[in-house]
Formats: sequence, structure tokens, C-alpha cells
Amino acid sequence: MHRARFRRLVEAAAAAIPPAFADQMDNVEILVRMRPTPQERADASIGPHDRLLGLYVGQPLTSRDSYYGNTLPDRILIYQEAIESVCRTEDDIVAQVRVTVLHEVAHHFGIDDERLHEIGAY
Repeated sequence: MHRARFRRLVEAAAAAIPPAFADQMDNVEILVRMRPTPQERADASIGPHDRLLGLYVGQPLTSRDSYYGNTLPDRILIYQEAIESVCRTEDDIVAQVRVTVLHEVAHHFGIDDERLHEIGAY
């Protein structure tokens, strides 16, 4: 898939976040990368052959306090090659991008992988 098309899918997934949540998102940007860097893989604690579809880098809203400020934006990184590698069709890519963006947004709200698994969102 062309990079520009993939970016539009990520933008559409972000735009579809319900307003009740989107309005609360603070100091976070969503970026598209082809693949994770070695440091990002290490930050995610994954092995060299594991797939990383997305990564949240930052301080979740639930752990911010009155001293939070003058901070670079948190980042949600979406990895195009990894998503394409687990999908067979363009419809699969659209669905996986949406799931991945929502998963990483959940981390911005302080919801960890264990809780996402418990509620069936993982």
C-alpha cells in the first residue's frame, strides 16, 4: 500500500475516536513509521522476530499530576510494514489500523495490555 494511503487510514482511525475520548486526549501525536527502530523494539520489550504493530511512548493521562508541563508530546507510533504483514486484504489493513490506533490510544488513557486483554480488546 502506498504510504500516503496508509497515512490516510491512520488519520481516519484517529478521527473516528469518539468525541468523549478525543476531547480528553492531551499532548499526544499519532505518527506513521515503516518499521520500529531497535530502541522502540527494546522499549516494547519484544524479541527480534516479534511483530510490533504500534507503540505508545509517553506519560499516560492517569499518571500526570500538577507538575506535568513543558513536555514534548506523547507519541503513538503505527508501523505500516508490520500491519501489512498480518493482513491479507486492504479491508484487513483498514480494520487492523483501527484496532491498533485504538489500542495505543487506550495506553494514552492509562489502560495497560493486561486490562485490554481482560475486556477483550486485545
